[in-house]
Amino acid sequence: MLRHEFQPGRLITGLSLTLAAVLYAGDAGDAWKTPWFVVIPVVTGGLCLAGSVSAVTGLIRRHKRSEAREARAKSPI
Repeated sequence: MLRHEFQPGRLITGLSLTLAAVLYAGDAGDAWKTPWFVVIPVVTGGLCLAGSVSAVTGLIRRHKRSEAREARAKSPI
């Protein structure tokens, strides 16, 4: 039994913020040079993508719930 639903929007958010942290950590550890403005598109792009994925996921789940509700209403029990 699942403990909770899979939420791909949160996964994308976590990955984009982890990428931003790795970029800054590599810069702080002198592994590479990261300009300060590189992280802005990574974070905003990741958040926009996560919002879009969450919206689509919510629409799909809502559609599946309504289909299941209609199927229960039509079943002759």
